[in-house]
Amino acid sequence: MIRTSLFAPFEIIDGDRAKGLVLVADHAFNLLPEEYGDLGLSPAEFNRHIAYDIGVEAVTRRLAKLTGAPAVMARFSRLLIDPNRGPDDPTLIRQLYDGTVVPGNYPMRPEERHKRLESFYEPYHDAVAALIASTASACGAAPLVISIHSFTPFMQGRERPWHVGILWDRDPRAPKLLLQALSREPNLIVGDNEPYDGALRGDTMFRHCTASGFAHALIEIRQDLIVADTGAAEWAERLAPILDAINRHPDMHEIKFFGSRTGPIGVDR
Repeated sequence: MIRTSLFAPFEIIDGDRAKGLVLVADHAFNLLPEEYGDLGLSPAEFNRHIAYDIGVEAVTRRLAKLTGAPAVMARFSRLLIDPNRGPDDPTLIRQLYDGTVVPGNYPMRPEERHKRLESFYEPYHDAVAALIASTASACGAAPLVISIHSFTPFMQGRERPWHVGILWDRDPRAPKLLLQALSREPNLIVGDNEPYDGALRGDTMFRHCTASGFAHALIEIRQDLIVADTGAAEWAERLAPILDAINRHPDMHEIKFFGSRTGPIGVDR
């Protein structure tokens, strides 16, 4: 974990916006602005999944390079404020996370909560919105948005067997094709809305895609597979041609609105 006094809440990786593909990484870093110290935690806690999505920065950088797509990454730790939550979500600023008490988040004064929203959360979401808008303008159509995350192999004493999961809410366009492509690999255990459900009102994909009718999907990769740079590169190289193929579907660049999801798409888990 690195603290810095000159803190940018997001990073843009430039790319060819005319391609119509946008990459998003909500939890790519475990950084804190200098004024927050270490939130009362030991350095070891910032190497855990509670602080960031391990391996996602490397996967996103490599995937952006391979696809030529632009990307936006939040640079602050999710322990400061979680950009993948709605502003009214009770887990927006965690005081307890997977057995770890976060002293710097308790008590949380209303003015401090507002400060974190205004200084970190909203600038990041403004950057996501701006990148999506500029991509739509450059390609002359609705963009395809892919969010990159990772998950811990064990959570609250339970093993998670999936190598990768595709999370989605109402729009099955991109998730269906991702699940089909990944499930063709015989050695991969692929989760359909595993290890989490993608229907989280107010999260990044809901805010920027579901509410706007843009095709999208959230990819969750198991962290032990991408903790090393070699694994991160392998997963980016696996995903890049799949995303390029999906991005060529005209259906991915139409604005469409879907009703509530009734169940999984149908890929065996």
